[in-house]
Amino acid sequence: MNPSIRIATTADFELISQLAYEIWYPTYIPILSEAQIAFMLDQLYSIDGLSKAVEQGKVFYLLYESEIAVGFIAVRPSPEKEVFRIESLYLLPSTQGKGYGQLLINFAAELAKAHSFTTIELNVNRQNKAYHFYLKVGFEVAYEIDIPYHGYVLDDYVMQKSI
Repeated sequence: MNPSIRIATTADFELISQLAYEIWYPTYIPILSEAQIAFMLDQLYSIDGLSKAVEQGKVFYLLYESEIAVGFIAVRPSPEKEVFRIESLYLLPSTQGKGYGQLLINFAAELAKAHSFTTIELNVNRQNKAYHFYLKVGFEVAYEIDIPYHGYVLDDYVMQKSI
């Protein structure tokens, strides 16, 4: 199974939304309430939410395994902070552990270099098990942040990696 990465278009928004729903519940149910998950999925991964994300400069890419979409990454240059942001990185639970997370991070690093950035940055919930993965692949905690979000609080680590 040779994975491939393709840039997403507006025609892929429904697929990204479907993937987000399949990934978020098993990922976040130990951390967040079902109400918060449903709310955030609607805000971030509905067709409208994805359209707004693209308007804000995020670029989505889909990861395929044998022509089946199994995950996605969204990136955005952040010149004001001098970093290249990974805004989203999600894989179906059945594909985790196959090296695809590292593949997507390497892909983002290459995009960052092509845009003359030397640091990639992401946020991860402090309770998310992906935190340990990010440490393993070379990210370091830059700082902790609590982000008010529509009545909820996102308690994140902001992590960075030099490339």
